[in-house]
Amino acid sequence: MIIKPNIKYRVTLSGEEREFLQQLVRKGKTAGYRIRHAQLLLALDEIPDNENWTDKKIGIAYGSHIRTIVNMRKRFVEEGFHAALERKKRETPPSIIKIDGEAEAKIIALTCSRPPDGRNRWTLKLLASKVVELKILDSISDHGIGNLLKKQN
Repeated sequence: MIIKPNIKYRVTLSGEEREFLQQLVRKGKTAGYRIRHAQLLLALDEIPDNENWTDKKIGIAYGSHIRTIVNMRKRFVEEGFHAALERKKRETPPSIIKIDGEAEAKIIALTCSRPPDGRNRWTLKLLASKVVELKILDSISDHGIGNLLKKQN
């Protein structure tokens, strides 16, 4: 058995794992990312058939960046088979929702009110600055106001 140089994390699948991945790829009845992860794990497996496959060659064959291959190896070794097959969980949640129902109602009411003197209508920037001035929210961008109003038609 030839040992691949400079590989810190080695993927060695058991027979059951290999069979599971082959069935997953063959059936194709799952999410696309899971099929691609299964293909990558099969290609990364340290069996004699895969001796001449480098990470770069695997990346080219499956349309993945070499960093993805390295991360897949690392996740398999550190977190296990099922973690490598799934997507990585987010460490931080998506942006915190600033606008609750009460703030939304106040903003819509403000939008329906008369615009400031010297203006024919409310602009998104005017609305955003007025919302902060009235302390409805601590901060909001004109894009945030636009997204809120887009939902309301």
